[in-house]
Amino acid sequence: MFTEGGIMNSNETQGQGTSSPADPLKQAKTVTTIVYALQAGSFVLGVTIIAAVIINYLKREDVQGTWLASHFRWQIRTFWFGLLWGAVGAITALAGIGFVLLGFDLIWVIYRIVKGWLRLSEGKEMYAAA
Repeated sequence: MFTEGGIMNSNETQGQGTSSPADPLKQAKTVTTIVYALQAGSFVLGVTIIAAVIINYLKREDVQGTWLASHFRWQIRTFWFGLLWGAVGAITALAGIGFVLLGFDLIWVIYRIVKGWLRLSEGKEMYAAA
C-alpha cells in the first residue's frame, strides 16, 4: 500500500496495527461501564442486575491490579448488600418497618450506582488510598 510518504510497512496495513498496552484497560473500562448500566437498568428490568454481577465475577481476574478492580469490588458489594437489605426489608415489611428499609435500600443502591459511574468517568478509583 502507498501513503503520501511512500510505502506503508506491513504493521500499518488496515486492521493489523500493533496493539497498545492500554487496549485491555480500555476494554475493561467498557465492561465496567456496561455493568453500571446493567445495574441502573435493573430498576426497569430487574434481571439485569443478575447479569451485571455475573459479568463482575467472570471478568474480575482481568482487572486485578488495576484501578478498575476497586469498581468491581464496589459493584459486587452494591449487589450483595442491596440484596441483603432488600431481603430484610421484604421480610420485615409485614411489621411495617420493612417499607422504610426498602426505601433506604433503594436510595442507597441508586447512590452507589451514580457515585461509581461518576468516578469511573473521571478515571478515579472507588476507595481512597490510605
